[in-house]
Amino acid sequence: MTASAPSDAAAACLAVLEAALGAATLPPLPSARAADLDEALRALARRHGAAAVPLLERLAGAAPGKEERRAARRALYRLEQSGQRPARAPAASPVRPVVAREAEHPVRAWLSGIDGSGSRAAWILFEGGLGGGLRLCSLILNDEAGIMDAAGGPIARKRLEAELRGLRESQKLPWVEVDGGRACALVAQALALHERLGTVPPPEFARWRKVFSSSTVSRLSSSSTVSRSSSSSTVSSSSDPSAAGAQTWPPHSPRGGQPSGGQALVSAVDPAGLERSASLLELPELGGWFLDPARVATEALALLQARESRLVVSDQIKAEREAAILDGVIEAHLPTAARLRWAGRLREMADIFAMTGRDEAAALARQAAAALADADRAAAAIPFVRALAARGLEMAAEVALGRARLDDVSRAPARRARS
Repeated sequence: MTASAPSDAAAACLAVLEAALGAATLPPLPSARAADLDEALRALARRHGAAAVPLLERLAGAAPGKEERRAARRALYRLEQSGQRPARAPAASPVRPVVAREAEHPVRAWLSGIDGSGSRAAWILFEGGLGGGLRLCSLILNDEAGIMDAAGGPIARKRLEAELRGLRESQKLPWVEVDGGRACALVAQALALHERLGTVPPPEFARWRKVFSSSTVSRLSSSSTVSRSSSSSTVSSSSDPSAAGAQTWPPHSPRGGQPSGGQALVSAVDPAGLERSASLLELPELGGWFLDPARVATEALALLQARESRLVVSDQIKAEREAAILDGVIEAHLPTAARLRWAGRLREMADIFAMTGRDEAAALARQAAAALADADRAAAAIPFVRALAARGLEMAAEVALGRARLDDVSRAPARRARS
């Protein structure tokens, strides 16, 4: 049976369609009823079969009229049913992993005050990674040796809050919450120190190294200023005095760290403020600040001999002898590098004092730091330095007399023993 000839309107549409079979653009279809267009498309499919598929697909996807697109899709369906157009598999949705992996990035961080050995603790909370959970990295950082200890792992928010409450209740030194970028910058600084010294962090740090080497964390570290941070840091402190001996920390608690603040450096030293700088060592937070007794043991013995000498000399001569011993200690044990290190510690503690509302102590610490950083100023002329050295001598003398154990008062950087 022969198919009937299309109507005049359908024939006109068919002629336009057939002329566009080899073109890559849409044909300018004449105005026609939906039935006439449908008839033209049927005739096109009968005459040309699979060769009409590209044109029909273009019409189905981009024809200007809704009816034209629907008619083209029907024609394609009929060709598919007759086997002249391969069946199309439905577009596959993008395969997503069962567990999403986002680059780990710091979301919160805490830093502690700094102790007499230059050690400080850092807690850095990371989010992301496999499963997108939270991981708490706990570090002990030292300004002479780098990373001293590392611990931590996955942690739930409830447990984190409980740990923070415990720290606020148990810690003697103040500690501050800072942005994650600043804390990561401190770690980067410690890693650079290892590089310069030719040493390596403890093995426990190995599982965290990849996190701190990631592009996200590296970018945050480089954009954060290590010596200064946002003035909006949250601070928690306790007024309990710290012992003069070696610090004993709960596992990875924020003690002996390096907090930050937004105060500007002191450019000029106020003589009156500098004169009172020795009083800083009377503060509980600086109870453990003194020169390492092991390094001044020889001078401490000389001091004891001068005090116990049976020679009858005036008090003035005795005072001059002790002052000479003290001057020798300062000259021998406070070279430029040590001066700058102590200046940095004072600046960090000045920030903490300011954030805990102790502006006077903050001002004195900045004055002492500025004086130490001034290479033209003799270290022996700085009251804070003389008090620091004198306390170290007294501690060494106590060790020599058997009244204290050297291990208990040592200011040398040392890793915390693990139980």
